[in-house]
Amino acid sequence: MSRGRVLVVDDDRALCETLEVGLRKRGYDVGWRTSAADAIGALDVEPSDAVITDLNMRGSSGIDLCTRVAERWPDVPVLVLTAFGSLETAVQAIRAGAYDFISKPVEMDVLAIALDRAIKHKQLRDEVKRLRDEAARAPQRPADLVGDSEAMRRVYDLIDRIADSEVSVLVTGESGTGKEVVARALHAGSGRSKGPFVAVNCAAVPEPLLESELFGHVRGAFTDAKESRPGLFQQAHGGTLFLDEIGDMPLTLQPKLLRVLQERAVRPVGGTQETTVDVRIVAATNRDLEEAIEERRFREDLYFRVNVVQVPLPPLRARGGDVLLLAQHFLSRFKTRSDKHVLGISPQAAERLLSYAWPGNVRELQNCMERAVALTRYDHIAVDDLPEKIREYQRSHVLVASDDPSELVPMEEVERRYIRRVLEAVQGNKTAAARILGYDRKRLYRKIEKLGLDPA
Repeated sequence: MSRGRVLVVDDDRALCETLEVGLRKRGYDVGWRTSAADAIGALDVEPSDAVITDLNMRGSSGIDLCTRVAERWPDVPVLVLTAFGSLETAVQAIRAGAYDFISKPVEMDVLAIALDRAIKHKQLRDEVKRLRDEAARAPQRPADLVGDSEAMRRVYDLIDRIADSEVSVLVTGESGTGKEVVARALHAGSGRSKGPFVAVNCAAVPEPLLESELFGHVRGAFTDAKESRPGLFQQAHGGTLFLDEIGDMPLTLQPKLLRVLQERAVRPVGGTQETTVDVRIVAATNRDLEEAIEERRFREDLYFRVNVVQVPLPPLRARGGDVLLLAQHFLSRFKTRSDKHVLGISPQAAERLLSYAWPGNVRELQNCMERAVALTRYDHIAVDDLPEKIREYQRSHVLVASDDPSELVPMEEVERRYIRRVLEAVQGNKTAAARILGYDRKRLYRKIEKLGLDPA
């Protein structure tokens, strides 16, 4: 497979032939012309992934060619060759639109490295443009659902299949993956879409107030209860109630919630009369509820009641090119709010976004793009506009083998390192870790104990 199509331009025919032979050996598809005018004609007929041109040629110079290519094919990188490697000449070439500047005599390996970098730059730039256009053309999914990865397609399919049913849904996934976005999409796609969507974070409301918040209270039920107040179940009547972070609900309150879900009737705090409620329940958690059941922190009967259908959300690091689709989506939103003329993301910045692990998931990416739009001085987000931890991020690897005998370790140590890495990647979720490792949960616990790993 060709590594890319390259057009060489030099009035020295022998040099053109030499570069052609050297680059073809390295996997490039090469054509050449001996003048800038002929090169423009060749580009009109057949586009190239990169252009290599001499600076000093008879007729139009390499600087002139750079200018014309930048005007007509701005995405095609131009590499300039010259025997006059002064800083002034380099600056002149870069200002004319050159991607890189290489001095003669040309070392073929150096040229190939620069050419490979230039073509990858073009490919990434093309991909950013494609994703931007695709984001603009794509029909808007409910509630900001954005992404085209295989993992998200499975989520979309599941949402489409259950949105218009009445089953209770449990949305699972790491913090920041968009669980409330999915809950709103389920509501919007249901027959209840004209009814209310009411959300409550079970972890954010103090335990003494959560019961009143959910079920309401009557006047005089407790201090400061000066008037009766309907709870969120009643407020969500005819619509959807979203119980976020249900895994953090106090154990003492779980039986009362279970009864409401079973009876479809709610009794306010301090009251004696029950009120029938018609709500659909969508719950969400970033915790391992099966582990919480084993540890007696969550009721098994409540788990089965809310987990009729589960929608697992993938972490952003598992969604590939969705990172750029989401980044462009947030860019469009924030540039409108700030009234800034920002067209897109530079290839270098896109490369940083793709390589970062996103422990904060979509929420972290949203914050990153809001910051970048606020800081940028240009029409494209640059690397310097990104947070420092993203600019300087280097993906870590687990060392399991080495050519150096002194670094080789026993198999038990390899197993310890790998299990620890998996647990870190899934933020301690034992069910997810066991699935990745091919263990059942009991075997994983035995391994953690045997290898002396911190279960947290």
